[in-house]
Amino acid sequence: MRTVRLRAALPAAAGAALLTGTLLSTPAQAAGGVRIYQVWYDSPGKDDRSNRSLDAEWVQIKNTGGTAVSLRGWVLKDSADHRYVFKSVSIGAGTYMKIHTGRGTDTATDTYQGRRAHVWNNDRDTATLTRANGAKVSSCSWTKPGAGHTYC
Repeated sequence: MRTVRLRAALPAAAGAALLTGTLLSTPAQAAGGVRIYQVWYDSPGKDDRSNRSLDAEWVQIKNTGGTAVSLRGWVLKDSADHRYVFKSVSIGAGTYMKIHTGRGTDTATDTYQGRRAHVWNNDRDTATLTRANGAKVSSCSWTKPGAGHTYC
């Protein structure tokens, strides 16, 4: 009798493991592998709030997935909760996109927050990317000025 129970339990356990693995991989696939790749938190030169200085401060994200991902409603924020909500923009499969702090014309590889002041702190901060529903996708932190940028 014990053998019969074990034979019945093994397929059920294998099915549960397979189902759990599938469920755990689904959110990553839904996000298309989008993650924060690099942050340039200290724009070169003087931080004079010129648009040139603001646009040299950026966060770069990468889509490591095989399909484009719509970022509409996704949020990029810092530790002080300065939020940038993505408009109707998509990031292509295997491509990068920079989110600049200042003003400019959005393209497939660059988008602009339209701010008139710097967002990312030079001494320490955290960039966090979330889906429109608030689910965290990726984050990147730094705790010292260093070279003014960090790879995540």
